[in-house]
Order: sequence, then C-alpha cells, then structure tokens
Amino acid sequence: MRGNVAVFKCLIPSSVQEYVSVVSWEKDTVSIIPENRFFITHHGGLYISEVQKEDALSTYRCITKHKYSGETRQSNGARLSVTDPAESIPTILDGFHSQEVWAGHTVELPCTASGYPIPAIRWLKDGRPLPADSRWTKRITGLTISDLRTEDSGTYICEVTNTFGSAEATGILTVIDPLHVALTPKKLKTGIGSTVILSCALTGSPEFTIRWYRNTELVLPDEAISIRGLSNETLLITSAQKSHSGAYQCFATRKAQTAQDFAIIVLEGPPSIRAMKNITAVAGRDTLINCRVIGYPYYSIKWYKDALLLPDNHRQVVFENGTLKLTDVQKGMDEGEYLCSVLIQPQLSISQSVHVAVKVPPLIQPFEFPPASIGQLLYIPCVVSSGDMPIRITWRKDGQVIISGSGVTIESKEFMSSLQISSVSLKHNGNYTCIASNAAATVSRERQLIVRVPPRFVVQPNNQDGIYGKAGVLNCSVDGYPPPKVMWKHAKGSGNPQQYHPVPLTGRIQILPNSSLLIRHVLEEDIGYYLCQASNGVGTDISKSMFLTVKIPAMITSHPNTTIAIKGQAKELNCTARGERPIIIRWEKGDTVIDPDRVMRYAIATKDNGDEVVSTLKLKPADRGDSVFFSCHAINSYGEDRGLIQLTVQEPPDPPELEIREVKARSMNLRWTQRFDGNSIITGFDIEYKNKSDSWDFKQSTRNISPTINQANIVDLHPASVYSIRMYSFNKIGRSEPSKELTISTEEAAPDGPPMDVTLQPVTSQSIQVTWKAPKKELQNGVIRGYQIGYRENSPGSNGQYSIVEMKATGDSEVYTLDNLKKFAQYGVVVQAFNRAGTGPSSSEINATTLEDVPSQPPENVRALSITSDVAVISWSEPPRSTLNGVLKGYRVIFWSLYVDGEWGEMQNITTTRERVELRGMEKFTNYSVQVLAYTQAGDGVRSSVLYIQTKEDVPGPPAGIKAVPSSASSVVVSWLPPTKPNGVIRKYTIFCSSPGSGQPAPSEYETSPEQLFYRIAHLNRGQQYLLWVAAVTSAGRGNSSEKVTIEPAGKAPAKIISFGGTVTTPWMKDVRLPCNSVGDPAPTVKWTKDSSEDSAIPVSMDGHRLIHTNGTLLLRAVKAEDSGYYTCTATNTGGFDTIIVNLLVQVPPDQPRLTVSKTSASSITLTWIPGDNGGSSIRGFVLQYSVDNSEEWKDVFISSGERSFKLDSLKCGTWYKVKLAAKNSVGSGRISEIIEAKTHGREPSFSKDQHLFTHINSTHARLNLQGWNNGGCPITAIVLEYRPKGTWAWQGLRANNSAEVFLTELREATWYELRMRACNSAGCGNETAQFATLDYDGSTIPPIKSAQGEGDDVKKLFTIGCPVILATLGVALLFIVRKKRKEKRLKRLRDAKSLAEMLISKNNRSFDTPVKGPPQGPRLHIDIPRVQLLIEDKEGIKQIGDDKATIPVTDAEFSQAVNPQSFCTGVSLHHPALIQSTGPLIDMSDIRPGTNPVSRKNVKSAHSTRNRYSSQWTLTKCQASTPARTLTSDWRTVGSQHGVTVTESDSYSASLSQDTDKGRNSMVSTESASSTYEELARAYEHAKLEEQLQHAKFEITECFISDSSSDQMTTGTNENADSMTSMSTPSEPGICRFTASPPKPQDADRGKNVAVPIPHRANKSDYCNLPLYPKSEAFFRKADGREPCPVVPPREASIRNLARTYHPQARHLTLDPASKPLGLPHPGPTTATATATLPQRTLAMPAPPAGTAPPAPGPTPAEPPAPPSTAPPAPSTEPPRAGGPHTKMGGSRDSLLEMSTSGVGRSQKQGPGAYSKSYTLV
Repeated sequence: MRGNVAVFKCLIPSSVQEYVSVVSWEKDTVSIIPENRFFITHHGGLYISEVQKEDALSTYRCITKHKYSGETRQSNGARLSVTDPAESIPTILDGFHSQEVWAGHTVELPCTASGYPIPAIRWLKDGRPLPADSRWTKRITGLTISDLRTEDSGTYICEVTNTFGSAEATGILTVIDPLHVALTPKKLKTGIGSTVILSCALTGSPEFTIRWYRNTELVLPDEAISIRGLSNETLLITSAQKSHSGAYQCFATRKAQTAQDFAIIVLEGPPSIRAMKNITAVAGRDTLINCRVIGYPYYSIKWYKDALLLPDNHRQVVFENGTLKLTDVQKGMDEGEYLCSVLIQPQLSISQSVHVAVKVPPLIQPFEFPPASIGQLLYIPCVVSSGDMPIRITWRKDGQVIISGSGVTIESKEFMSSLQISSVSLKHNGNYTCIASNAAATVSRERQLIVRVPPRFVVQPNNQDGIYGKAGVLNCSVDGYPPPKVMWKHAKGSGNPQQYHPVPLTGRIQILPNSSLLIRHVLEEDIGYYLCQASNGVGTDISKSMFLTVKIPAMITSHPNTTIAIKGQAKELNCTARGERPIIIRWEKGDTVIDPDRVMRYAIATKDNGDEVVSTLKLKPADRGDSVFFSCHAINSYGEDRGLIQLTVQEPPDPPELEIREVKARSMNLRWTQRFDGNSIITGFDIEYKNKSDSWDFKQSTRNISPTINQANIVDLHPASVYSIRMYSFNKIGRSEPSKELTISTEEAAPDGPPMDVTLQPVTSQSIQVTWKAPKKELQNGVIRGYQIGYRENSPGSNGQYSIVEMKATGDSEVYTLDNLKKFAQYGVVVQAFNRAGTGPSSSEINATTLEDVPSQPPENVRALSITSDVAVISWSEPPRSTLNGVLKGYRVIFWSLYVDGEWGEMQNITTTRERVELRGMEKFTNYSVQVLAYTQAGDGVRSSVLYIQTKEDVPGPPAGIKAVPSSASSVVVSWLPPTKPNGVIRKYTIFCSSPGSGQPAPSEYETSPEQLFYRIAHLNRGQQYLLWVAAVTSAGRGNSSEKVTIEPAGKAPAKIISFGGTVTTPWMKDVRLPCNSVGDPAPTVKWTKDSSEDSAIPVSMDGHRLIHTNGTLLLRAVKAEDSGYYTCTATNTGGFDTIIVNLLVQVPPDQPRLTVSKTSASSITLTWIPGDNGGSSIRGFVLQYSVDNSEEWKDVFISSGERSFKLDSLKCGTWYKVKLAAKNSVGSGRISEIIEAKTHGREPSFSKDQHLFTHINSTHARLNLQGWNNGGCPITAIVLEYRPKGTWAWQGLRANNSAEVFLTELREATWYELRMRACNSAGCGNETAQFATLDYDGSTIPPIKSAQGEGDDVKKLFTIGCPVILATLGVALLFIVRKKRKEKRLKRLRDAKSLAEMLISKNNRSFDTPVKGPPQGPRLHIDIPRVQLLIEDKEGIKQIGDDKATIPVTDAEFSQAVNPQSFCTGVSLHHPALIQSTGPLIDMSDIRPGTNPVSRKNVKSAHSTRNRYSSQWTLTKCQASTPARTLTSDWRTVGSQHGVTVTESDSYSASLSQDTDKGRNSMVSTESASSTYEELARAYEHAKLEEQLQHAKFEITECFISDSSSDQMTTGTNENADSMTSMSTPSEPGICRFTASPPKPQDADRGKNVAVPIPHRANKSDYCNLPLYPKSEAFFRKADGREPCPVVPPREASIRNLARTYHPQARHLTLDPASKPLGLPHPGPTTATATATLPQRTLAMPAPPAGTAPPAPGPTPAEPPAPPSTAPPAPSTEPPRAGGPHTKMGGSRDSLLEMSTSGVGRSQKQGPGAYSKSYTLV
C-alpha cells in the first residue's frame, strides 16, 4: 500500500541457513545501497519505507554467499505490487517468534506492519513499556538492542495500532552469557592416600554439560574416583595413588559453546618408576621411551642397553626428564632390552626395563604407466623390495578397491602384484595406487593412467533464429581425451560465408561449459554464419557451421515518463512502437486494461507511421483517480514491451486534519496533518477562530502560515471561554475546503487578586483564628476552590519559612484556626486563594501572638539543704526562657512529708518571686519530698523532679503511753509506748522510780535498749507506793518525760496486760503481730476475740492464717481487708482480768478511677477522671495506658497524684484508641478502670463529586486533577492510580504524591480506559473509579463502547447480577423480621410476667390483724431457672419465735412431692483460702452497665471506707434430700426504722481467675450467658404457679433494660454432678432485670409482733466453731450433744456471681434456734440433721439435737446478757421422705448475676417496727 513499508525476504533452505548469508540486494541488476528509503537488516531482509508507485516498476533479487566455499548465488526476481491507500486494520508484515543471542552482541527484533492510516508501533517488554535506555533503538525495521545483557531476556510484544484496530507480534528473546569455567585448585601437591577435590565453577549459559579428562583421556568413575554435583561439577578422588597424578581438564559444552580449564595434581611419595609397556618401533623412524618417576626426591635417571650406559652413538639422546629418544631406528642395532635406572639415594637405585622390538616397513619399487591408446594391452607390476613378511599388496583406482573383472586382472605373489588390462578404454583413465602393508607399516605408490581419444561431436550446430534483445544459445558439444578445445568463428552476411573470424568473447557473448555459444542480448549485427571447431592433439580437428537469423520483437520507442494534468481538463497520452508486424498496442491503467467501450471517459486512436506505430489515449476529463501509472503494451509474435507513463492530476488540497494538543487559560496549541496535497506542493495555511456564539463574520485569523510548520499557538484568549476553530490549506492550484470545525474551552486561570479583609485572633496558647473574605469577583478567574494559609514564626531565631495549610472554600467569608503553634510566639500570616488553575497572589502579612501558657519545663538546678531540725532552704534557677510560654509571675514550692509507714503528709506550698525559699515549721527528723514549679498568668508549669530531704534530729517527745503493774510482792513491771514524735533515732530509754515516802530525794534510774518497751523493777517494798516515769534519749539528748504513774507491789497480782491497745495500720498481704504481754500471779491465760458488731465477738481460732504465741502475741499472716477490725485481748487469772482493744486497719490497693473523655482533636485526646477509694493509703500517682484500637501494644504514661486530667498528644489522625487508668498507693497498683475508646478527628480521604477529575484529554495523554481529593482532616500520604484499556486485564500502575496534577502518557488513540484511584492517610484509604476515552487522531471524541451481545444477553447479565443481590436483600430482611419477632415475643413474655406479678401483688394486699395459724402454706419458693437460680422467701412462712430466734426454712411441697419433716434446707458458709491467698481481689459487679465487660475487672470496688471490699466468703444452700439444687441464701434484716422502708444499694461481687496459681483457677465457677433471663423468669412464673406460692409476698419488677453486648466465656471446675452450661447458646439480646420481693409492711406495734424479722445471733462458744475448710465426712456434723452451739451472726455484705464447684458437695446447713429450745417435730423415730462448721465470716451452724431432747440454754457471759425466752410452733408435715442420696445441681450463667445484698445493722434490745425488703438483680 502506498506510503507503507514493503518487506522482501531472501528464502534460504533451513539446511544451509547456518552457512549461507545475504550479502546484498539488487534492483534491476543494480546493487542497492542502504540509504534513504531502503534498509537491509542483519537477517538479510530488504525494507522499503514510504512505498511509491515507481517502486513497482523494478525487479528485486538477493545475493547470497556461502560461509566456507565463498560461492555466491543470485535469487530469482520479485516484483512489488503497489495499491492506493485504503482504510484498513493493521497487518503484521514481519515479526519474530524466539531468538537466542549471546550477551554483548546486537539483536534486531523485526516488526513491520501495513495499514491505513499508517499504524503506530509500540513495544512492550514483559507487559510493560520499554525502559529508557540508549541501547534500545526503534527503527522502521523493528527494535534494535545493542550490547545485550542477561536482563534483556523476556517476552517482547510489538503492538501495532491505528484507528481501525490493532495487531501484535510476540516473541521471546533469550540472552545467554558465554560459558566460563574456573577449576580450583589450579595446582595441587599432596601426599599419596589423601583425598583430592576439584571444583569446576561455571558461569554463563544454563543447560550445560561437564566432562572430565586426565592427560587428555576421559575420566571414568571407579572405586577411587567419583563425579558429583547436579551438573557433575565436582571430581572427588579418595585414597589418591601415584597413578592419579596428571593434568585434569574440566570441559563444559552447551550447543555450539565450549569452555575448559586445567589443573595439575602432583602426588608426592616415595620415588618409584611408573610401569612401562613394551614398545614396537618402526625401522627408519624416531622412537621415544619415557621413564616416568613418581615421588620425590630422586637424583638422576640413566638408561642402559646390554649393560652399556646410553647414549653410545649419535642416534641416541637421553633427556633430563628421563626420556630416551632413538632416531632412525635400525632393526639389528636398536632392538633389545633397555633399562631405566633411577638414583634415589647416594647408594640406592631403582630400575625398570622395557623391551623394544623393531619392525621393518615394506618398500615398493617405483613403477610408471606408459602412454596408452584405446584398445591397447597394459601390464604394470608392483614389487616390494624389502620389509618384514608377511606382506599384503592391494590395488585402488581413484580411491576405490579394484576387483578383477571387466577386462582388469590382478595377479599377486609373496612380494609382488601385477595389474593387467586386456583392452584399454576411456573408462580406465584415473589414478592407480599400489598399497603394501605388514606389521610395521602400510606404504603406497600412486601413478596416473591417461588414455588419449580424438575429438568427436556429441551435439552438432544447426541453423536457428534469435530474438532481438533476448538471450540465444548456439548449441555445440564435443567429446575426446584430453578434452578438446572448442573455438567459435563468425562470418557476417546472409550469403555464402567468405571468411570466418573468431567470435570476440565479451560479457554479452560467452562459451558455455558444454562448448555452446551464449549470446545474452541478441542484436541485429549478430546475423550470419557461425563455425564450431574442436581439437585435442589426437587425430585431426573437427568443425561444423550454422546460420543465425535475428527477429525483432515489438518495442516501445517513444513515450513520456511523467506528465501533469489539471483536474477537470482533457489530457492526451502518446506511445510509439516498432518491430516485426503485426503489432498490437494495449493501454492499461495500473493493472487494469482500458476498454473505451466500457469507460466512456477514455478514447484510444492508433496509426502507422512508416516503421513505427503511434497510439494515443485521451482522458475526457482528468480526475483524481487518474493520478496513477498508465502503461502502453506493444505485442507481436516475438515479444512484447511496455512503456510506463506517470500521470499526476493536480487539484486544490484537501483540508488539513486539525487537533488540539493543549488548551490553557489564555492560549491553545494546535497541530495539524495535511493528508492530501492535491499533488502540488502546499504553499501555506490559514487558521480562523471565533467565539462559539458568534458567526464567522466576526472571526479572527492567522494568515499565510509557512507550509513547513505543522503546529501553532493561539494566544490572547480569554480564560473559561468557548471557541470554534477551523483551518485552510493552499497550493498553486487553489485553496482547500475548511477543515472540520473544533470546539474548545479555555481553562481557568489563577486568581489575579488576594483575599480581602484578613484578620487574626489568638484563641489559645497554640492556636490563632484567621478570618478573611474572597477576592474580588473580577479577579477570581474561575470558581475559588479553596485557600492556602501560610504562617511563620517571627520570633528571633526562626527560619522565616512559611508553613502552608489548605482548606476548601465554603463561601464569601472564611474562618480557619491554626493549631499546634508555639506558645506565646508571634506569627505572621498570609492567605492565598486558588481555583482549579492555580494559586493567586497572597495577602499582605499580618502578625499576631499566641496566648500565654504554663511553663513547659521546671526550674533548673533545684537544691535542698537542711538547716535545723525544722528548717530547710530550697534554691533553684529560672527555667529556659524559651519554655516559659509567657511572662514569669513567680515560683511555687510544693513539699510534703513521708512517714515511716509509707504514708504521705499533707501537701503544702509556698509562693515566691525569688529563687530561694526557707521552709520553717517542718517536722523534726522527717523525710520530705520537694518540688518546684514556675507559673505564669496562664497557671502552674511543670513540676521539677522530686527532691528528697531529711530534717535534722532533735530531742524526742515524751513516750506516747506508760503502764505499771505489780508482778510480785517485791517487783513491778513498767511498759511504755515509743514517743509519737521520736525526732530522731531512739538510742535508749531511761526509767525513773521514786518513792515519795522513803525520803530519798533523787529517783532511781534504769536504762534499757530502744527495742525493749518494758522493764521489771525488783527489790521493792511491799505495801509502798512508787512513782514511775520514762524518757527517751536520742543523739540530741534526753527528751521530755512521760506522765507519772503510781504503783504498789502486791503479793497476789491480778492479771494485767502491759501491752497497749490502739490502732495498727498495715498494708495487706503482710504478717502482723498484735502483742498482748501480760503479768500476774498466778500467770494469766490470754484469749483473743474479734468484734464483728457492737454486741458480738468471735474467738480468734488458730489456723494457718492465725497463730497465738505463748507470750500472747497474735500473729496474722498475709492479712486481707477482711482482717480489719477490733481485736480484743483478755488476760485472766484468779485475781482478775485485763483487756486491751487493737483496731487493725489493713490498707489495700486503691479502687478504680472513673475515666471519661472530655475533648478530642486530630492529634490529641484529653481525659478526665474521678479517683476511687484510696484503699486506706494516700494515692501516689496514676498509670495511664493507651494503644491503637486494633493493637495490643500498650504504652504507659505516669501521672502525678494531684492531676485529674491529661492530654495525650502526637496521636494518629482519625484513629480509634483504647485507654485505661489505674491508681497507685503505698500498697500497689489498684484496679484498672474500664477500657474506654476514643477516636481522634479525621477520616479517610474521599473524592469530591463537584470536582472535575480530568482537566485535559487528547489522543495519547490525559491530565488528572488531584485537588478533588478531600483529605478528611488527615494529610494524604499516598495516591495510587491504576488504568487499563477497557476490556483488557493488565493494569498499569502509577504512584502520585500530593501534587495537584498528574499525567497519564502513552495512551492509545480513540480508546476507552478504566481508571481506579486509591488515596490513603492515617485514618484509612478511600477509593474512586472513573472511565475516560482518548480522542481520535483528528481530535474528535469516540462513541461509548457498545456490547457486542444482543439485548437478550444484556438481560441475562442483569439477571445474573441482580439475582444474588435480591436474594441477599431478602435474606437480610427475613433475618431482621425473625429477630424482631423474637425480640417482641420476649418482651411480651416479660410484660406478661410483670402483669402477673402486679396481679399477685394486688391479691396479696391483706391485713395481718390475726396471727397465722396452722402449718405454713409456702414458707419458701425456689424457682429453678435453667441458668439462674432464684430464691424468694415467703415471709408468711417465717414465724416469730422470739427475739432471739432464727428462721426455719422448709422446702415447699410444690417442688418436692415427698418431703420429710426432718429434711431441711441446709447450707454452709465457706471462707475459701484460695480466693484470699491466690486469686487476689475479687471482681466488683456493683456498677455493671450494659455494654461493659465485668469479667475483665481485676479488683474490687467499695462504696464506703468500712465496706468489706475484698470478701471471699460464699454461702451455699442445699435442701437436704428434697430439692436437688444448690443456691445462695442470706438472712433478712431490718433495713429501716419507724419511718418506713429504706432501700440500700445492692452490693455485688464476683470471683475472677487468678493469674498467679492454678489453685486460684480451680476455685472459680463457670459462667454462661444469661442474657435472656427475662424469658426464663417469665417461664418460671408459668411453671411455679405463683398464684398459690406468692400469696403473702410482694413481688415487683423495678427495672428492665436490654443491651446488645456480651462477655467472654469462662469455664472452670470439675464437679461431675454440676450442670455445665457451656453448651448453651448465647442469646442475641442480653439484658438486666431488677426486681424486689418483700413481705407486707407491719401496720402497728402489735401487728409487728407477728412479722418475721431475722435477727443476728449472739456469739457463743462452741467446739465446732473451727472445723476444716473441706469436711470429708458428715459424721462429724451429726454428733448430738448438749453443748452450746456456735454463735450464728448475719454474714457481712455479700453477693455472688459465680459459685465455686470445688466446694464439698455434701455440705449441709441447718439454721436452728440458738436458744436451748427444742423443735417440735411430731414425726417419730430417730432423725439426724447435719450442720457445717462456722467459717470466718460467722454464718455459723449448730449440731441438731435428737428428736424430743432439749439442750440446756446457754448461760450468760460477761460479754453478752442472756436472751429472753421464746417459743416456736412446730412445723408438721405428713409427706414421706424422698428417696435417693444427695444430689448437687449448680447452675452457672455467662454474664448472669444473682446478687443478694444484706446490710448488717446491730440488733437493739428494743426493736421498733420497720419494713424490710430484699432486691435481686438478674443479668
């Protein structure tokens, strides 16, 4: 196709391609020089670019040359067919598949295509565009890569594209490195028997093979030699011997490549001679005998023959290496034994012999062939004159063995052979060889036989015709020997030949090898006779003549080569021909014959003109299609000829194809392409443009643009305007039509004016508010998209650079706050507006100063000096001025004392403006902590590090107390307490004793060590009074004396305690000793008790936790919070008793703070908190922990104790954080607060829909506007773009920074693209997708892509996509409906339950005027809910049996069909040591909220300071043989007075898994989710027949709410009989229900007598009060005696979440009358009631007496008056006992809580009427 590329290839057979190459190309027998439009590639292809019509007129041939023979050959001719351009898709003309090239060479990857418009070629490597590298050159022939590297290997794709389609050629290029071999080691000397390893390292081409050689012989593996490695690259020789020495060669090959390397191995050992083989030598030749010595050292090598030292003649030579050379070997002289002797020591030699045998080769006597003629006889003998027998003689002719026959006979004898030919002929010509061979050698002699033959004609010449201009051959062939010489002669004229002349042999006339005469171009002068004459010297010459006639073919003699016509005008073309008549002339247009009868526009006229014929072609008129080659063909019988006429029809040009390259705000860049010039040179261009809304009459134009220019810039346009553009082109014929009209819109320009009215307002110490208005409308140059605020610090030392922040425009007035500025610093601010085009000028800089703030660093060089015991001096220096953040107002000194017990004193502070202060009035000899801070108008700055100082010693104060007691008739004991203010280290104590009546003026003095706090003074007089006092002594002197006490020795001293009572404070988990030293005569006995309330006390029992020493000291090990309380020590003897009371306060870790978030910003979170209870010790500080939400890497921040808020800075923008807080006191860290979550401001980026993504698109580029990305308040860190042509798979990636624009380059013309973008910041990533299309080559847009499928396929696609979406939507909707129905059903059940309860409450409102008679109908209702056990006591069934009686719970008959009257609900209160010692504090459940996770709480919370916050007591209840359930019960108490009902807050605790020991884990219970408790509660109502069971109880649901949270599941315990609820499903809506059950209110005092009020029990002595924790037998509990029972008191506040499965399953609890009244049980027979031991929390049980017996009433004790008697009615029952042994069932629940709270109130003797109630919480 005209204008495209043509490709000629020289086809070479594959069998010889390796040896034959193309050396040149010929065009009409003229060699082509590669230049201009002609290119010859490395692989021999001919490329013709920009093909023209005249290229079709020539014949093309390739010339090849053989690599080795040098032979050149010419191919047959090829013609080119040229057509006019026609729109078509590209077609690959030349491509490649795969090539393998060595590195460093140059390769050419061919790729040529044809098509119209001319296709564009793009190269890809491995799917990516070619990298920028000077080694890559794109040519018209393809891609040329020079200096190849291995990384150039890969898959290359040549993409060919035009507007009608695309095509591609794919090939694989493999670049291989030359093989290189390195053998190591190069030289190795080692000993015999060693191991030798040779390694052959190869680099370069893969797929190679390795072979090993030793001394040029192939190495084969054997027992000693092995070849290893994947490629045989390692040679291993084990136990190397001398024979292994030599030169080793590693030889690698890959196809035609080879590489090798050598190594020498020398094996050293004792010298020896390598074995020599016998040698056979050939007489007359040289022979070498090698004597190879292995080993070292040796001194000489000598040769001997017949005992003679060699050499002994001139033919023998001995070399230094031991080689013997024999030259010109003679049989008689040199044959025999030779001895090699090696001297290895001065007197020691070794030798080895070798035998040399000499063989004599045959010798043939010379012979010759005589000259022979055909038919002669021939005899030739071949005689061997010498040589060892036997000798074999053979004959060969021309290398082939001669066999007797066909006239040839061979006769052989012992040393002679003859050749006989009976009749010689031409076939006997040749070289004859006689060959003689024996054991020594083979020799031959060759001679030639020539048979002479006279010449003769094989082909005789004959008369023939020759055609003018064509080649002609005059045949003549002769034979003879020697070959005859042929001569041609010529006689001109047609008559008889007169004289022959030799034919001149030129390039036109040649003699062929067969003797014929070749005339390449026959001319008219060649007419005449020709004579062929032959001779060879044998016989006479021969000759023959012939006549040559020349015929003239038709020839074109005259025609114009080129001519010009004007479109629309007539044109004539003439053509003249001559030749043998008749002549026919035919006209063709291109390849089509012109027929005037069919095409009326053409006419042909022909006339004879003498010897010539003239033909005329007329065109009426000429058209553009006539601009082709016309040809006239002349034809006769002897040939034809043609003449080519190129007709060019000229016309005005076509309009140029105009495209917009770039449009800016005030200019645009145009580019055009002139497609058709009208066959006349373009002389210029005109461009016209106008506003789109105007007519062309108002156009603006640019005239006479140079024809050499193809682009132009149009300037002085208006921004954001729409223009129409068109263009004309000119040639000498005229002006073209206007081009296609294009419409463009100019871009926006950057604003020309600054923002107006900029003002600054400081907001905080680190922020300034900036306000301004938009620039003037006429200066905006488009839509203002946003603003850039530049700010810089103008303080001394700043760098002066602006920091830039950006914000989107919101209106005419804007506000922005600059954050994170320096405190109290001056800033300059400028504002710039920007639109899509850019940023405008900035406003004038204005200044503002941030507000003051507190100093950020403490004072420096803080020092403290103690001056006296109560004065200290503190000094410091000013903080760095850059950290003051304001004007320094002064300093504040904060100091507090640190006491020996770890407590802190009151925090004090002093304010001063000086840098030194004197602290007065300090406590003596006391440690102080001191901190200093600077403050400004904004407040206090950072405190300095804590500085410790101790005041000096002083004289001590008086002892805090003194006691004196008589110990015998002549001695007293005095004891004292250390001074409250020792003011130093006590060195000793001085005791003074004086007797006022003795007359001694000075008192006696006694001294003791500071550790001893009592002293016995002996030798006193009985009956005399003494004054005693004590003083302490420090290094500063004796202190003040104590008060004086009077004492008198006594003969029989009553019991007295010399230890002191008071308050003892200790941290928990410490051992505490409470001393109780007593004196008296007789020696008193000591007893410790602990008060649990105002009127009851419990004897302190000795166990692993408590121990009473012989001296009366009480040791408490590892004290807990429950050990706090009043301990009473009583010493008693016959003379009396004494008592001291010690108040033990156990300090515990602080309670959890309540943490909240007060403020958040993009980089900070401000937290505030309220501290919890300090645990009895002042809070030392707080530990704040925070982490990113999805991370468990917690960071710690330590905060001082006085802080109540903290700001976390430098956080990630738009990120969720988890925060928790814990307080610390002297005991340790307290419970961690609830984990709260907070998020910094900011979100992931998003693309604004009102922003245009593409600002410019042309045919190969697209410009994207990235300003549309909204950063969401967090800086964008990366933007990744990926794009691909629609319908393809491979994405091309591009990473962009935060710049405003990005360009997509190398796009395909007129192609739809898919684009996806991903922008990321610290908050996450945002995605955006888009589609765009590049423009066509002419700047026009392309239509959207239409699916090739039919409408039915679109419906199928829609159906395929829509079905899953619809199904998923229906599924979600159905799930939502089901969940909603379930939720409504549950709420309905709850409402029904509540309605039922309210109905029952209304039925139960009856009076209590009369006492209840008869057996109780429902003393207890036990509702057994599957996962929560609920116990509600019916107060009607609890009878008042006296002021000092306990309740008697009996199981209801509704739940037990066979109740034994003697079967009671028994229980045990367990004080679990594992919970105390191992598990640490329990979990506080009192403040559970929906959505929290109570399991994660590790510590306990207290509502007030006296609460038992670390209780580990659990109360279990089990109905004996009737109700197979274990539940929790507690006593009912009065919680109010005469003023009505008072409800207290419910306390709740739960056990947590211990992190210390497995023992603690085993003590926990499993928990299951009980979120659907309200469902179960409703079910319990239905099953329990509440209308009958709750006749007298009031039941009210006080609150219910639902939460959607759930807690983690905990499972422990191994009780086989317990119900494990771990397999239950977790409900979807957890919830909490709280309800209250209470008996009716008493109406008056009389009615109050009949109201059951559970009462605390008095503390009585019992032998059963201290039982083991886990009783293993019930026999101990079944003992019945008359001793007083253990006192029973109400348990402290307790509630339980989890019941420990490890408790003993057989435990029972029987709550009986503590007084000595029997129970009236009518059922006869022996009965046994079991009871359990009383554990430390004082829920004590007593053994049951036998039926019918009454134990005596307990007597009064000094600590408690006797109780008034009372009676209790019997509780009869007629049902038989239930069969079966004990069975335990325990229900656990996840996130379920059965909280039972009681508040202990001391019992008064006069109990007023009061209401009581009990609350239960179900979670």
